[in-house]
Amino acid sequence: MQRGDNPAQLAAVQVITKLNADVLLLTGIDYDLRGETVAALEARLADAGAAYPYRLALRPNTGVQTGLDLDGNGILGEPRDAMAYGRWSGEGGMAVLSRLPIETDNIRDFSSFPWAELPGNLMPPDTPPGQPLSTTGAYEVPITLPDGTSLRLLAYYASPPIFDGADDRNGRRNHDETAFWLHLLAGDLPFKPPQPPFVILGQSNLDPADGAGRKDAITALLHHRALQDPAPRGTSSRHDPGQSGDPALDTALYPKVGGLRVEMILPSQDLQVQAAGVVWPPDDDPSAATITAASRHHPLWVDLRR
Repeated sequence: MQRGDNPAQLAAVQVITKLNADVLLLTGIDYDLRGETVAALEARLADAGAAYPYRLALRPNTGVQTGLDLDGNGILGEPRDAMAYGRWSGEGGMAVLSRLPIETDNIRDFSSFPWAELPGNLMPPDTPPGQPLSTTGAYEVPITLPDGTSLRLLAYYASPPIFDGADDRNGRRNHDETAFWLHLLAGDLPFKPPQPPFVILGQSNLDPADGAGRKDAITALLHHRALQDPAPRGTSSRHDPGQSGDPALDTALYPKVGGLRVEMILPSQDLQVQAAGVVWPPDDDPSAATITAASRHHPLWVDLRR
């Protein structure tokens, strides 16, 4: 990022600059202790005319070794022996970039919450004691609005419900990472429910209609009485064989699978949704190639008012 010679990174800068969001959640961005990765990205964005003076990146669970042979192959210290898959500590984390102040003293980090303590969890019986529920992380990040009040971002980045065995460990974890928010809203966790207004957002890694995974938690969250689903839409009319979901709601395109809705932004009911969308231009649009070069995931956005 500092050298400026990586085409995907430069494309991401162009996409983010054009998006022009006041508050931005990034998933899949590597974490480092001194925050140099996010700082380098912010510097590139500032040079492009999209400065984000406030930023936050907390250490994710990815790549943090447990000291156990979790995959049972007799070798310690491999990616699958970590609290969550990662070739190094911090691979594929999350970051918040904001033009509005981040209330760093009031952040709640739920990333270490033990999977076993989630009510009604689907954790396989051979899961090590103390295994955190979050694959990457789950945070409450208060943002100070221009009127002095706070908007709380409830951000997370769940495990994909694939790449496992017959025990469906990743599928179970993916389900429970979304179910965590249902329990937080219900007040049956050792944390106070979030104070409105708030927005649950992030990469659920689960389409409520198509693809692999257990759909109960994501379906319940999308229809929760405390939330509203703006259903951001793009312009895609693509039809993927075997799928039943609306392709205009898709946020990512996967080889062999097709388009899936695997990201979401769910504001609390007290917020007014002015507009929403997915940045997914037609294939013949000049900007489509830039978005594809940046990521298989397309940005989704929601314009909110108090």
